[in-house]
Parts: sequence; structure tokens; C-alpha cells
Amino acid sequence: MALEFTTSYLADTLAVFRYYKRLAERAMEQASDSDLFDELDEHTNSIAIIVKHMSGNMRSRWTDFLTSDGEKPDRNRDSEFEAPPQTRAELLEMWEQGWACLFTAIEPLTEADLARTVYIRGEAHSVMQAINRQVAHYQYHVGQIVLLARHFAGDRWQSLSIPRKQSAEFNRKVAAGEASQR
Repeated sequence: MALEFTTSYLADTLAVFRYYKRLAERAMEQASDSDLFDELDEHTNSIAIIVKHMSGNMRSRWTDFLTSDGEKPDRNRDSEFEAPPQTRAELLEMWEQGWACLFTAIEPLTEADLARTVYIRGEAHSVMQAINRQVAHYQYHVGQIVLLARHFAGDRWQSLSIPRKQSAEFNRKVAAGEASQR
């Protein structure tokens, strides 16, 4: 499917969020159940911990997005890095709940809302700034998920983007409308 051309910031932002959500999901699909909970060493987070942190962040940032501070008083960020869910099913349920908060908050926004003011930890942000902040944050963590899943999958890994030595073929498919850059 070809990239949908748009000049709408919100439409493009939603497409970017959906792209990165799916990218992480495709990576996690290639990880075994145990891989989701493995750490490379004592100083790195597992995929499960990253998912728990992202979900906690999403719940805090996007619940009552326009009307309350994005750092909710009941959020305990430090606990997001401890005791992840114990099963793939529980982990994916937590993942979906976080993303549901995000999409529920962003989908009804209008372009006029982008200039409104929201707060994160008491700091004023335009809605656009707050969204951009989270796009960058989630892309960062999705990259971690992909790297960990790729590491654990080893030779079983199926590329999530353009496989090595296949750029020309991919470019041909994009030009023909058979593939998209997203």
C-alpha cells in the first residue's frame, strides 16, 4: 500500500504512531515468550519492561490529555521498570491498553487543537509539542524493542524494513505503488 499523501499534521501523526506500534508488534512476534523477558545484562531493560514503561507513559500522558497534567499524580514511573507482566498475553494486553489511551486522545483532535496548551510535569506545551515529544519517545523505545527482538531471534529474524541488498527492488516497488516507505 502506498504512502497516503496528506498535509494534515494529525493524520500524519496518527499514521506514524500506527507504523511504530506495528513495527514493535512485528518485532515482538519474532521473539519467543522467554525472549520478551530476557535482559542482555543487569543494566538493560527487557522487552517486557520497555512495554510496561511505554504503557505507563501512554496512560499518564494521554488520559484526559487536554484537561490534566500529562504526569498523573498516581503514576509511579520507577515501578514501570520492575516486575513486568508474566506472560505474553498479559504483556500484549498492557501494550494495547496504552495505545488505546493514545488513539482515544488524538483521534478526536482538530487542527485548531494543536495550538492549545497542555502541561507535562507542570511545563506548558502546545498540543503539537506534546505530541512530537511522545512521537520521539515512543520511536526511541520501539527501536530498543526491535534491537532486542532482532538480537534474540538470531538467524530466524525476518527483516522489518528493506532487507540487505534489496534496496533497488524495494525502490522499484515504491515507484510502482506496490510498496510504501511506511
